[in-house]
Amino acid sequence: MSRLQYLSLVLAVLAACTIAVPTDKKQRSLDKSLSDIDHEENGEHNADYDHDAFLGHEDKKTFDQLSPEESKERLAIIIRKIDKNNDGYVTEDELQEWIQYVQKRYIINDTDRMWKDHHPDEDNTLSWPSYQKRTFGYDDDPNVKGSRTEAYADMINRDRRRWDKADKNRDGRLSKEEFMDFLHPEDAEHMRDIVVMETIEDIDKDKDGMIDLEEYIADIWGDDDDDDDDEDDDDDEKDEHGEPDWVTSERDQFHQFRDKNSDGKLDTSEVRDWIIPEDYDHSSAEAKHLIADSDGDKDGKLSHEEILEKYDLFVGSQATDFGEALTRHDEF
Repeated sequence: MSRLQYLSLVLAVLAACTIAVPTDKKQRSLDKSLSDIDHEENGEHNADYDHDAFLGHEDKKTFDQLSPEESKERLAIIIRKIDKNNDGYVTEDELQEWIQYVQKRYIINDTDRMWKDHHPDEDNTLSWPSYQKRTFGYDDDPNVKGSRTEAYADMINRDRRRWDKADKNRDGRLSKEEFMDFLHPEDAEHMRDIVVMETIEDIDKDKDGMIDLEEYIADIWGDDDDDDDDEDDDDDEKDEHGEPDWVTSERDQFHQFRDKNSDGKLDTSEVRDWIIPEDYDHSSAEAKHLIADSDGDKDGKLSHEEILEKYDLFVGSQATDFGEALTRHDEF
């Protein structure tokens, strides 16, 4: 079961808000992946990823109704905010700083929303029984046979493990700051072991605690309910085995870079290097990507005009809060 399927199951059965961190199937870096659209499509950057990640399909339809003129007018307001020194250019550093701000704002807003939804106690902390009951319907022990939550034991135990890791002072309750780490473990240094562990659990189908090549490829390519992807694959270049070239490239990546000890499987350390590479900074990578695709005169920075000329790229990027910022009139 994929992470998104995991979330959907609980929502459908319990009509409550469970906590799960979706991760991008092809680029499992700490990029705060928020969409079921892949960050890359057939080995290339997918512009729809950033847009849909925040808006969702319904809100995206609303945004898509904006005319190019309206989009450019609202984007121009944001550009002036990014260009802090008002010199008429957006540098990589300015763009990176903006993306980091947008990321943090999303986490803060999401935590605020979820915190209110879970109704913290008078001391402004949240207890585990309260969280479990609000999320799964009952606060029964899921590990007791006949319990009303027995069917959801795996999900509850998984959330409890994450809860305990987020509980820094070990008082059994989460402050709002600790709850933020619980919701977004990818952004908390002390939570990253949980991110690695959950990633392995999601992909490791034979439950040997490691990810072999076929599990790695299946996670990238083998989503059974991705019918649209299957149709797209018909147009992809394929090798002699019938695989798209980008899948063959991923196999090479596994052997040459992921599986460092060449034993055919990714252990915990190798998965950590894969999804949390020490030399990878998502905001920097996104800023470089946007500049590379928009810098018409190749001077290493973007004029306001260059950004507006590529408005369609930016409205689908994190620079505009995944497009959502363009639909607001007052925040900027």
